[in-house]
Amino acid sequence: MRISSAILLLPLLAACGEQKTDHATLAKYEAQQNATLADDGRVLCAIGQGALTRACTIDRELGEQGLVLTLHHPDGAFHRLLVTRDGRGVIAADGAEPAKVSVLAGNEIEVALGGNRYRLPATVKGGAPAS
Repeated sequence: MRISSAILLLPLLAACGEQKTDHATLAKYEAQQNATLADDGRVLCAIGQGALTRACTIDRELGEQGLVLTLHHPDGAFHRLLVTRDGRGVIAADGAEPAKVSVLAGNEIEVALGGNRYRLPATVKGGAPAS
């Protein structure tokens, strides 16, 4: 499902002790994140050493593993992230390189993967410190 205008869901992050996410919980977080996104569903990203710009789009797919976010670059490249249920936030859904997640102020995270960076809205629970 292509997200071009309104939806990003990233329900769990750092210090979250919740181990189970049901459809009602996902719907709640989806509604919260709906209000957070602007600019036609684009998120801030930096390709390589470039500056953060609102240029990347996101697809999301709920599958057997859980929620997978596909971050698309303007040049057609992409990275896939799996939303975890164990408090880590997201991990690389494929490939050998791990995703590094940093919690930022204002209910955002920054994900570094493959030399690129992505700023994503997130729901931070448990008073996780901003880095």
